[in-house]
Formats: sequence, C-alpha cells, structure tokens
Amino acid sequence: MIYRKLGGLEVSALGLGCMPMAGVGTNMYGKADHRESVATLERAMELGVTFFDTAEVYGPYTNEDLLGQAIRGRRDRLVIATKFGFKIADGAITGVDSSPANVRRACEGSLKRLGIETIDLYYQHRVDPDVPIEETVGAMARLVEEGKVRFLGLSEAGTDTIRRAHATHPIAALQSEYSLWEREIESEILPLCQDLGIGFVPYSPLGRGFLTGQITQRSDLPEGDYRLRDPRYSEENFTANLGIVDVVKAIATARSVSPAQIALAWLLAQGNDIVPIPGSKRRATLEDSMAAINVTLTIADLDALDKAAPRGGTAGDRYGQAGMKMVRI
Repeated sequence: MIYRKLGGLEVSALGLGCMPMAGVGTNMYGKADHRESVATLERAMELGVTFFDTAEVYGPYTNEDLLGQAIRGRRDRLVIATKFGFKIADGAITGVDSSPANVRRACEGSLKRLGIETIDLYYQHRVDPDVPIEETVGAMARLVEEGKVRFLGLSEAGTDTIRRAHATHPIAALQSEYSLWEREIESEILPLCQDLGIGFVPYSPLGRGFLTGQITQRSDLPEGDYRLRDPRYSEENFTANLGIVDVVKAIATARSVSPAQIALAWLLAQGNDIVPIPGSKRRATLEDSMAAINVTLTIADLDALDKAAPRGGTAGDRYGQAGMKMVRI
C-alpha cells in the first residue's frame, strides 16, 4: 500500500467505502452478508488499508456498528471517517440537520457505535441550507477542542460553502462523487480544494459499479437495487453510457488488469491529494480494487480515457431531482 495526505491526515491512497456492507435501506447495492462484510474489513486491514469511511445514516446506524466490531482491538494507525447531517426518524431520512445541537448528538452516537474515543475525520454529510456553515463548522471545531474529533471534512459542498467553512476552521478533506463518468468537480471545486490545501475523497469512484464492466444490462441489477432509480442507469441512458465502459475494458484487456483497476488508476493519476474510497462488501472485489495502486497508466491511456469520458459526457444526472437539490450548496 502507498499513502497520501488529506490536509494533515495521512491515509492509505485507497480507502474503503463501507456503505455497501449495510447501506441506506436493506438493498442499496444488493443484500450484504454480515460475516463476509466483517471478513472484507479484516482483509482490507491486512492489505494495508488504513482509511475507512462510514456514516450515521448508513443503515441507519448499523454500518457504524459493523465497522466498530471489525476494528475493535485494531485501532492503531487506522483512520476512521464518519458523517452527520441528516434527520432520521423510524429508520428513514426525513431531512437535513446541521444545527450545533445535532452535530454534538450525532458525534456522541457515532463514537459509541464505533467504539472509539476520537473520530479521525468528521464530515458534514450534506450542507444544511437553513444553518449557516459557520455555525456548523464552529460546532465541529468545538469537538476538535474536546478531543472527540481530529480533522474536519465536508461532503458535496459548493465553492462558497467550502471557502466559508475553511475560514472558520481548517477543512482537511472534501468528499464528493468523482469518477470517469462524473467529472464536474474539475471545473471549480477541485482547483479550489487544491488552492486551499484540502484533500479530495472521491466516492462512487467506479460509477456505482458501472465502470467495472460487470453490469451490461439493467437486468443484471437485483430487484430493488438503488441503481435502478439512478438516472444514468435508466433505460434511455444505459446504452449510451456503455461507450465509456468499452474503452475502459479495452485498456484493461491490453494491460491484463480489471476495468475497475483502470478506473481507479485514472483517479489516482489526477493528483497526490486524491484518495478514492471504492465501496465493497466482498473480499474478492476489495482485493481487485486495491490492486489498482500497482497500475500506472501511460499518457496514451489517459488520453484515450479523457476522450471517451469528457467532462459532461455521461448521459443522465447522478441523482434524481430531489438528490440533485442537495449537492453543490
């Protein structure tokens, strides 16, 4: 494994997104097996992964419980990231809430479920338009002062929010969707993070599985899978987006690696301050993804991928209408 910096926080160059192991609802990316999920977390640690990403809302709550079980007695060198910012009632998201009171309530709950004394990286999951970012980050900063949190992060924030937050307290990392088929952050957000010394954590770096080449038709997805509602997976957009995957597959075949490794290697090549967090719930997919750190793309490879997947070249939005309203605030 190789390591990178997110602000002042050193982490493995590839982290592990834990959401598929116990995601929002019971069938986010198909059902997960508890024992295999724990085994996957243990295997990640064996491979040198130190960066684990979860959130209060994943489950809700059960994903933090699962991660806490796996890291018990193995806390040394691990970097645990979690998130707050949603209202949760009867197991469902009912809105956003980044009030100072909810910041503290959520932190205390996450610490208990994870079984740790300090959260290494604490993200605001989504910006709350009803609470000034200065108030939210101020409350997060007080948790740092108390030793309950080490570093602060934001997720899916816009440029103005990032600037104001960073002026209130240093932000170590911004988490947003970024992959070969979602490159909009390259225009303003990624350059701003680089200017401010904020590390970047791409979630869904494999296009929610699309870039792995394993999904060739919508019927490959299990019944109830979240992606059946993803506009990019819709009947009208699915075929158009396969063109990107064809190029990824061709390069992967030529290099004798998997398409997932090519997609992750492309992200790693975008800057040393970029730390993707591919999600996995099985050891086989974890091991495949982590092998991407050994893949070095040529200039010709990068040019071919840029032409196949230019900014704005993917058919369909990355969320439905309601979801799109909650990003880039």
